[in-house]
Amino acid sequence: MTGRTPRLGRLRRAVPESRGGRPAEGRPARPAEARGGKPRRRGAQPKVVALGGGMGLSASLAALRRITGDLTAVVTVADDGGSSGRLRDELGVLPPGDLRKALAALCGDDDWGQTWARVIQHRFQSQGDLHEHAVGNLLIVALWEQLGDHVQALDLVGRLLGAHGRVLPMSAVPLELQALVRGHDPARPDDVDTVRGQATVALTPGEVQSVHLVPNDPPAVPEAVEAVLDADWVVLGPGSWFSSVIPHLLVPQLLDALMSTKARRVLSLNLVPQPGETEGFSPQRHLEVLARHAPKLALDVVLADEAAVPDREVLTDAAQRFGAAVELAPVARTDGTPRHDPELLAAAYDRIFRMHGRIGPWR
Repeated sequence: MTGRTPRLGRLRRAVPESRGGRPAEGRPARPAEARGGKPRRRGAQPKVVALGGGMGLSASLAALRRITGDLTAVVTVADDGGSSGRLRDELGVLPPGDLRKALAALCGDDDWGQTWARVIQHRFQSQGDLHEHAVGNLLIVALWEQLGDHVQALDLVGRLLGAHGRVLPMSAVPLELQALVRGHDPARPDDVDTVRGQATVALTPGEVQSVHLVPNDPPAVPEAVEAVLDADWVVLGPGSWFSSVIPHLLVPQLLDALMSTKARRVLSLNLVPQPGETEGFSPQRHLEVLARHAPKLALDVVLADEAAVPDREVLTDAAQRFGAAVELAPVARTDGTPRHDPELLAAAYDRIFRMHGRIGPWR
């Protein structure tokens, strides 16, 4: 480890800051105080924290990086499937997969960013032990072992990729997701069983009643708590509702920060229900299960695709229980696939930040 430190030091020096105090391409945006500069002037640009995991968080980050340079992702760490699950079982590490996806989403649109995004997402195909392992997962875990610090290692990967933001795990310990599911066994449709593991919960044929984490009082990463408390805006969702969105509300320190922060809070709804996990859910049903898991949580805005809301009045009633307004906007791709368009989603977030924010225009 000692012999590799100078090499890491050269990498840091090879990525300088640009003029004017803004991070150069290749360096995650950091608060001015952390760079030894003056505190950020209010109104310059919003500090945004996005919470979630998987493809939903990636969609949100790909949009948000277009409208702010002060962006932090706080990522769930309960994945137990695929490459992440294998590394977690073998090495006892945090599952790196959702962290890798967030870093890829923060890569720039230039050749450097898109090349690195493809590299870290690349999966090996073989007949051996490397089969289906993602390059980015191995890189992240190697740096965790080299540096012994989750946050420092992720920051270093972000600098290498030229990420337009910072990526943090929500907890420093691997978590297990457990769910109470009605009808998990189709032969017993009325029975409620405990289903263990995020991968299994995501694919259950039954109806998820509630979820919880093991351990049930996991420590939050301090930097994640600080980011939420220091934010102008916090964005929750979109994503797998029970396995990527709600788990953030089950980490006590993170939930306390969400409830006490002066930031405005946006809940971004999914375009369609997820097969298995939220099969048949209406937009307002998503809000109802969120309220069951965090009844004291307040929101400011609920964002939904206008084509995904059959009854705005019903959704408005559900949102008002959180103290939130409803904003409908076209945010889906126009190719018919249930995926967010990063440009349209960015425009929707930008409009919300301007209309509902406490601070003036930042661009």
